[in-house]
Amino acid sequence: MARPPRSKISIICLLVVLSAAGISISWAVQHLNGPYLCRKDGITLHCPHVKEPPSLWENPFSATTSWKACAEREEGIQSDLPAEDKTNGYIFIHAEGGLNQQRIAICNAVAVAKIMNATLILPVLKQDQIWKDKTKFEDIFDVDHFIEYLKNDVHIVRDIPPWFTDKIELFTSIKRTVKNIPKYASAQFYTDNVLPRIKEKRIMSLKPFVDRLGYDNVPQEINRLRCRVNYHALKFLPHIEKMADTLVSRMRQKNGSSHHFMALHLRFEKGMVGLSFCDLVGTRAEKALMALYRLKEWPRRFKDGSHLWALALQKRKEGRCPLEPGEVAVMLRAMGYPKDTQIYVASGQVYGGQNRMGPLRSMFPNLVTKEDLAPKSELDEFRKHVTSLAALDFLVCLKSDVFVMTHGGNFAKLIIGFRRYMGHRSKSIKPDKGLMSKSLGDPYMGWAAFVDDAIATHQTRTGLPEETFPNYDIWENPLTPCMCRT
Repeated sequence: MARPPRSKISIICLLVVLSAAGISISWAVQHLNGPYLCRKDGITLHCPHVKEPPSLWENPFSATTSWKACAEREEGIQSDLPAEDKTNGYIFIHAEGGLNQQRIAICNAVAVAKIMNATLILPVLKQDQIWKDKTKFEDIFDVDHFIEYLKNDVHIVRDIPPWFTDKIELFTSIKRTVKNIPKYASAQFYTDNVLPRIKEKRIMSLKPFVDRLGYDNVPQEINRLRCRVNYHALKFLPHIEKMADTLVSRMRQKNGSSHHFMALHLRFEKGMVGLSFCDLVGTRAEKALMALYRLKEWPRRFKDGSHLWALALQKRKEGRCPLEPGEVAVMLRAMGYPKDTQIYVASGQVYGGQNRMGPLRSMFPNLVTKEDLAPKSELDEFRKHVTSLAALDFLVCLKSDVFVMTHGGNFAKLIIGFRRYMGHRSKSIKPDKGLMSKSLGDPYMGWAAFVDDAIATHQTRTGLPEETFPNYDIWENPLTPCMCRT
């Protein structure tokens, strides 16, 4: 059999090599030019490698240059909204819960009004049954800015229209209430089921309204509108912003020099510990008292308590238990934060009081709260409305160099999402509580191994750019609908 000429073989080999090289170069160019984006593989988050040395106080600069906020309103655009009296009707909602749940409800109310081309009556902040707080919208938020900023998106009015004279009916009558809205409802549900009733009655109340709008089942422009409300339209009153800036300044100037500081959202209140049904470090007497508290508050779930031990172990293993103050201290020291770190603590009354806080205070003595930073006379005006005090904590945590959460909840996810929207530069640490449980429960793990695990695990849990996966709410990760490539 005749062999092919060597020149032909050489040409073929050269073409194969060049083709492979072209593919490699093309892949490399795309990889180098692509945005910095962490991607999930199961429960593991993989982030692009960076050459910058790690910092305790900031995310890598190269991780913050690929994305920019883009949910702000467009200036100079002529609004195509119909006149207020030409919309499909009026909707009214009670924003229930604490400050942060109310904030989410307000964002959703604007979005729902847009979906149905309805006029939104300024939401009422429903009195919180725990705090007995009677804060009104105008006591906490800048109403003029809220209405003005959203004027091209939705009509918002301060009060029920004067032609509707029976205001009590709107609050109490079932004929004026849409009550069958499922959690995380789609935009289509509102169009098909709620809009016809609004057109018929002209004014309707939607309740309950907690988590009554989904994420993946609404248009992206609606999610972007929710971001516009959250990050741009909802501004606290100037005196609240000013006091928060004062607290931040005092944190940075402690001990006479400029400091980085950390904000710690410590969720270890009695109600949180009780509802978690997790085991806790404590004496037999303390655990017995907690069992009685759980039996009183949640009798059906508690029963005789015998079945809860296995559940508590499983929840801790899965990272579903709130971190205790001592566990937080050990984690932060393992991550490299020194003893003199300035820490602002945002929390309710910690269960167990000073005894429970002892390990954290021993390892980080520079713990302060707003009450430590400001004399009573400065905070008295904010005590009129408990929500105002929560707003101060919100703003200080938002402006800290590092934010650390210890358990889930609306406060933490709103802070993390806000800091991501501001550019991903500020670290927002979301502890791997499953790892902490496993490591702290391992009697054979030495300190050096624990340090290595804590650092390696939390390198990617600092509020870096992360792709949005299905059913992931936009409050913690606004990247896909609300941020754009730079």
